[in-house]
Amino acid sequence: MPYPLDAAAVRSWCGLALEALGRERERIDAINVYPVADGDTGTNLYLTLESAARAVEAAFDGHASAGTAPGLADAIGAMAHGALIGARGNSGTILAQLLRGMTDVLAAGGGTDGTDTATGDRSAEALRRALRRAAASTYEAVAHPVEGTVLTVATAAAERAAGEAGDAAAVARAAHEGARTALQETPGQLAVLGRAGVVDAGGCGLVALLGALADALSGEVTATPVAVRADAPLPEAAGCDVAAHTAADACGEPGGPAFEVIYLLEASDEAVARLRTRLDGLGDSLVVVGGDGLWHVHVHVDDAGAAVEAGIEAGRPYRIRITHFGGAGRTKEPALAARAVVAVVPGAGLADLCTGAGATAVTVRPGEPPASGELVQAIRQAHAREVMLLPNDPELRHTAAAAAEQARTEGVRVAVIPTRAAVQGIAALAVHEPDRSFDEDAVAMTSAAGATRYAELALAERQSWTMAGVCQAGDVLGLIDGDVAVIGSDLTVTAMTVLDRMLSAGGEMVTLVLGAGAPAALAERLERHVRERHLAVDTVVYDGGQRTAPLLIGVE
Repeated sequence: MPYPLDAAAVRSWCGLALEALGRERERIDAINVYPVADGDTGTNLYLTLESAARAVEAAFDGHASAGTAPGLADAIGAMAHGALIGARGNSGTILAQLLRGMTDVLAAGGGTDGTDTATGDRSAEALRRALRRAAASTYEAVAHPVEGTVLTVATAAAERAAGEAGDAAAVARAAHEGARTALQETPGQLAVLGRAGVVDAGGCGLVALLGALADALSGEVTATPVAVRADAPLPEAAGCDVAAHTAADACGEPGGPAFEVIYLLEASDEAVARLRTRLDGLGDSLVVVGGDGLWHVHVHVDDAGAAVEAGIEAGRPYRIRITHFGGAGRTKEPALAARAVVAVVPGAGLADLCTGAGATAVTVRPGEPPASGELVQAIRQAHAREVMLLPNDPELRHTAAAAAEQARTEGVRVAVIPTRAAVQGIAALAVHEPDRSFDEDAVAMTSAAGATRYAELALAERQSWTMAGVCQAGDVLGLIDGDVAVIGSDLTVTAMTVLDRMLSAGGEMVTLVLGAGAPAALAERLERHVRERHLAVDTVVYDGGQRTAPLLIGVE
């Protein structure tokens, strides 16, 4: 007996689809040649649907604890959201969009109070419209749609379903048959598939997904999330014969981008529109899905850091995953040394100091913070298996994280030491011990940086409000740990006040880093001041050469 299209059917669909993809995962992986022959389409689809199934179960559990039953909108919405946040790879991202497209229709036809309105004939019509919307939405999400892929298969499924006059189960079965027929034709539509003698891997997964939906609605299996149906793998007639293709990595298109970048993004529609344009210029296989402030971004690029930075500019990216395609794009540099340090510094003097200590320095140009690509290049130039990365600026934390993530995909173990100022970097570099274990060294350097309070002297460019009051253009600002604490008119006097405030909490060592425009006598006067006012405190002076601040101060 057919089942209605309701929350229970969605739950059953998830369970059956997960079983089907679990059985077919390896076969789908084996025929994965487009867009990159990385042999993971089946796995990505399975993991994406696994996330969707967990979300549906959570929705049922939440309603059970409240003594209610979920409606169709709750279940299909949870399925789509779970797929969105757990989408893996190009195929998983498109699957998430397919489910979101269905949700746009089905959620509008079902209540959230446990009463489903999409039943009977209305259920069948709702499913027809949902499949049409799902197919159309995939074309909207993909920057450059290609025929002979899962997009074509989804469209054929929707068209076949539209011509079916039966109930929802019959509509789902028609969609499944339409997808199977379209899948057979994909090798003739996409050259790379024809050369490999295989069908589209993503389309193969969609056939399994639609077959599970038809089973869930037909009543051939019990409508529970863990029901077991008769083993029905994708038939050879559907085009999933892998005999003609035993090495997916030999059939892909050469010379493609080196990295796959995926992240979730909290951003507005307007920001995402700009992001699409920027990412489209960076690489290919761009798919951006989602809405209502939450998006899933997928792109293949050579500069993974730039793709992440684009997300940072658009909103808040998280769950960032960067995968290096073996044999594609760039090849990584050989790792020679055991461990190295890469430090971002604001001046040539500090760069010389770091280089003298054995580190690789990235010098910041005034007003031009380094991009993650520059940091990745510096990590490569360090020629080390392990790297300690010192950003030395709170504004570079995302850039450093993106660079570290990309370097890790190239086989380099990277720890980002959370240094917020150059003087913290100096302190961290001073305790660096390559002979220690990686984790012990990272902890020691982080501890040394954290134990160093930092300050800088700067000149106000305009009148503005600060935590220390109103400053005027030309005033000397003393910033302690990033906040304005002192406003003065004389550089030396203001520096003395800052030192006194910092040392009032204790300290054993003062580090002074002189900027390019610092007065010649500044260091001598400050050293004398510390010696006279703060006994047993040592002072060390470096010529930093930075143009951004006449003086940097560190207190350990």
